[in-house]
Amino acid sequence: MLKLSTGWLLTLCFLILFSFLLVEVTAEVQDVKSLSDVLSNKVELTDISLPSNSTMYDRNGSLIADLYQAENRIYLEYEEIPQVIIEAFIATEDQRFYEHKGYDSIAIARAILANARQGGIEEGASTMTQQLARNLFLSHEQSYNRKMSEILYAHELEKKYSKQKIIELYINTIYFHNGVYGMEAAASYYFNKTSSALTLAEVAFLSAIPNNPSHYNPINHSDRTKLRQEWILQKMLEASFITKEQCEQALAEDIVLNVRQRTDKYPDYVTYIYQELTELVAVSDGYNAKLNQASTEERKNEIQQNLQARVQELLAQGIRIETALDPNLQNRAIKTIAQQLPQADVQSSVVMIDHEKSEIVAITGGKNYNKFDFHRGYQTFRQPGSSIKPLLVYAPYFEEYGVPIQSTINANNVCKGDYCPKNYGGGQYGTVNLETAFKHSYNTPAVRILDRVGVETAFSYLEKFSFSKVGSEDYHLPAALGGFAYGMSPLELTRAYTTFAHNGSYTPSYGIRQVTDQEGNLLYSWEKVEVNVWSPATNDKMRQLLSEVLRSGTGQRAQVNTAYSGGKTGTTNNEHDLWFVGLTDKYTTGVWVGKDTPAPLSSISSQTPHLLIWRNLQ
Repeated sequence: MLKLSTGWLLTLCFLILFSFLLVEVTAEVQDVKSLSDVLSNKVELTDISLPSNSTMYDRNGSLIADLYQAENRIYLEYEEIPQVIIEAFIATEDQRFYEHKGYDSIAIARAILANARQGGIEEGASTMTQQLARNLFLSHEQSYNRKMSEILYAHELEKKYSKQKIIELYINTIYFHNGVYGMEAAASYYFNKTSSALTLAEVAFLSAIPNNPSHYNPINHSDRTKLRQEWILQKMLEASFITKEQCEQALAEDIVLNVRQRTDKYPDYVTYIYQELTELVAVSDGYNAKLNQASTEERKNEIQQNLQARVQELLAQGIRIETALDPNLQNRAIKTIAQQLPQADVQSSVVMIDHEKSEIVAITGGKNYNKFDFHRGYQTFRQPGSSIKPLLVYAPYFEEYGVPIQSTINANNVCKGDYCPKNYGGGQYGTVNLETAFKHSYNTPAVRILDRVGVETAFSYLEKFSFSKVGSEDYHLPAALGGFAYGMSPLELTRAYTTFAHNGSYTPSYGIRQVTDQEGNLLYSWEKVEVNVWSPATNDKMRQLLSEVLRSGTGQRAQVNTAYSGGKTGTTNNEHDLWFVGLTDKYTTGVWVGKDTPAPLSSISSQTPHLLIWRNLQ
């Protein structure tokens, strides 16, 4: 009798305490991140958005990368959520969901009585709306103060949002362990299915996890998950959401996990696409224009930070990035480099461009590349050696003077002021025609030609390629032989060579075809801009010279059996860099070989690995 009286006394005390806390929390709601303030000042109906996975695809539409940070979530709109999933959670978490206004007074009273008898917090009586409020705005601390805050938040949520929207947010916020949030991501992770393809048994199995994600983690404790699944099915039967026959069939069904690991392929290409996405957003959303107008470094840094924030915002929205990646060519490039360059300290990068479509189909970042490491395809800037001659020397010469290929040039030593370059090996060859000078890559004719054309005039052609690190300090005669302060990246140089495939016009090549939202609505795509660099007549002469390099010049070991092939070698001082950039009927391919800290490659240069890599990729 005394025990019973004590229980009722405790119950009365908890009821009084509940009322007191409700008043106190209401009065102090400003100090606990008031939902009213959040909703009225910061959040509109469309403003509560949960991070969702973004995805990246190759040219064939195959997934190559899941893009997300801490939360693996695939957001579902209400109309996309299977009804059986909604029913599973209503049956087990909140059977009066459609009747209450955020909190269930009857359930709260029942929980207070139960907790009073137990002398602690054993039952929470949280509605689905309260759980959503906790997931969005509060901690998971077990205290009456947090519970009161949760009720206030839930009440405000019900005032601002429809029941359908609350269900939508709830289904997408609940945690399924192993970094998985929301039912769609859970279906993908644990069963490698969409939620719409789940069986009733699988729905109930997954619905068991959020109650206590670590306890019901199906990978480590599938027996516990199975027991709660059986309880969920019984609750669904009691609520008349399923029939007895459906319940029995689900109970009898074997649950077989098919855990899907995060898709993360082609790190070289994916890393580059991250960079290109930033570039695309900068151009499309006006950040580049703002950077060009910024007058201080502080303002430029601010704009860059805003740009990065915008990119992260897009990735958190769940975008689809469709790329031009050709997996076969990407794999071949990586394999070929590894075969031709077994030396641990020698690196290489390959860029392959489908010049018909102006698309980057393959790009490598270096041997044994890990995602987001330093990328030698677009972040390495090295002197180009003689591979710059077609762009800076010969094509401008043909364009300015209209000379024929068989016109002659002096190939002996030359001095222009204090600058006295020599041919490789010190040879002097007298008067030779342009074809001979080009295919054997003689240096002194190139310097004489640049001097004749004029440095400023020649660089006016190079400016059209927008080499990012070419500046006024490079406007001198040594540039004819690749003497630049910083040089070019393999990507930049390969892009420029596509001009020879486009009849003298330059169209920048990109890897991103388009960026859409999950419904397929176009968000971003590159505008194809064509810049005329030189005439078709000049271009025809250059294609003939490039072809002779492979037929009888310095690039003979790169010769391939295609309708057309041509290119140009490049070797920098002391053989620090080996280049070959060339084209066939379909692809323009650039190959760079060197060491991260520039050092001589004399031990391997005679093996011409850059030529062999290029040849094996055609």
